[in-house]
Amino acid sequence: MREVPGIEDFFGFAARLIRPTVFRSMMKVLVTGGAGYIGSVAVDALIDAGFDVVVFDNLYMGHREAVNPEAAFIEGDLADKAAVDAAFAEHKPQAVMHFASYSLVGESVENPLKYLGDNVTNGLNLLSAVLDHGVERFILSSTANLFDQPETIPISENETLIPGSPYGESKAIIERYLFWLQKTKGLRYAALRYFNAAGCTEVKGEDHTPETHLIPLVIQVALGQREKIMIFGDDYDTPDGTCVRDYIHVADLAQAHILALKALDTNESLHYNLGNGAGFSVKEVIETVREVSGHPIPAEITPRRAGDPAILVGDSTKIRKELGWDPQFGDLKPIVESAWKWHSAHPEGYGS
Repeated sequence: MREVPGIEDFFGFAARLIRPTVFRSMMKVLVTGGAGYIGSVAVDALIDAGFDVVVFDNLYMGHREAVNPEAAFIEGDLADKAAVDAAFAEHKPQAVMHFASYSLVGESVENPLKYLGDNVTNGLNLLSAVLDHGVERFILSSTANLFDQPETIPISENETLIPGSPYGESKAIIERYLFWLQKTKGLRYAALRYFNAAGCTEVKGEDHTPETHLIPLVIQVALGQREKIMIFGDDYDTPDGTCVRDYIHVADLAQAHILALKALDTNESLHYNLGNGAGFSVKEVIETVREVSGHPIPAEITPRRAGDPAILVGDSTKIRKELGWDPQFGDLKPIVESAWKWHSAHPEGYGS
């Protein structure tokens, strides 16, 4: 088994690997959603790699405490076109990483216009500013929810795009906008479609209200904040009957974004699926948290949720081959260990 590096060692190694001098002196990146879970870790990685970073976030789901102090911070909403334009005019970014989005699949089914409306409109406001201010590189935080019922597992970039929810549809729409902006305006872009972001760094963690991700939910049971964890169905066609999902460490995701940004020097458009290529079942996740935390963690089997496929696992062969992406957290246990360490130290999230 590969020896897993510490988070600081990992970021330092990756920064040395991808830190071109010209980026240190010239490249300014505007990060929407840079106060959120994945965005804040990406900001840390960008700064460690020598980029100049501006964070634009309305703090709806993000936390001011999560913003790296070396980054400029603008509290603003992408729905406010004037505020977006002012941010570009003042800071003059050369690239954009777009993380800001409503992202709850279940909520998107209950309230589709919030996602098909706000996510898309806000994305258009951002893209308009990108064109108006001559920004040449754009990285989209996309989603594996583009693939509702894949024909092949693990899921490759060749899989037909059939979004599984209004949330997935909103990302698909923005990907199509990017396609045409590349064709008509020369905007270079990368769409990074990742599976289940998980884990924490030494200083940044997962703090959502409400929390919907499995690993932090199970950890809440271990911390006494939740009575039990619910397992939605144990009769799937999987080894233990529970759903299997692909978990990718948030620090590995951050490095994929930086590699994609660098690759846009010589590429007009990129599409990558980001995953471990190995899935873990709900029961495996619960058992791993039990092992790491030392707590029993009661679990209850309940009926299946509508729309949950048995297995969703990504094939990241393409980005590994083309960009040399090498995820450092390939096993479930070190991902859970990193999450347990942060949540144990921050039982109330950033509020603690």
